[in-house]
Amino acid sequence: MHKLDLSAPQIPSEEPQTAPEPMKTAVDALPVESNNQTLKRELPMKKRNMILGFYIAAILAGIATGYGSFQLYAGSSDSSTTKSNDTMVVSKVAGDNVKNGDVFGSTDANAFEDSATGFLEAGGINGEGSHKLLRPGGVSQTVYLTSSVTDLDKLVGMEVTVWGETFKAQKAGWLMDVGRVEVVEVDGTAPTEK
Repeated sequence: MHKLDLSAPQIPSEEPQTAPEPMKTAVDALPVESNNQTLKRELPMKKRNMILGFYIAAILAGIATGYGSFQLYAGSSDSSTTKSNDTMVVSKVAGDNVKNGDVFGSTDANAFEDSATGFLEAGGINGEGSHKLLRPGGVSQTVYLTSSVTDLDKLVGMEVTVWGETFKAQKAGWLMDVGRVEVVEVDGTAPTEK
């Protein structure tokens, strides 16, 4: 049988041994600023910047949409009559200061086949029309009017020319839906019957 030598091995005393130098890895070779801890702090900042950018873009889009809607609505409901660069801008509803030559309703006079001129008076006939246009020649020449475009009440008592579309009526001899009105005389007079 063999005897085991359990005594501590003897180290030669020639040179003291030093610990081997640790191996450098790719992470250790990077500068201290780019280690994982710094990256963890930068990611939330980048996310915050992205979220802030998203909110700013959403707010700007909302403002642009609101402004566009306002311009669209304002363009379709202009309430003043002005001339600019030889182009007539026609209002939908008459204001308080109506003058001879003012036009209300549609801008295109050629869009309507029918027209008539006379004295505008409130009231229809048996539920047909809200107003009537009195013309020389008696009741047979009266045009009963409605308007889905402009308010005729502000023009009552004036001599006007109306353009519109004729509808079949039960009681009225002539029933017209008015799309355009031009004031001929602000201080109009009703025709007298002979």
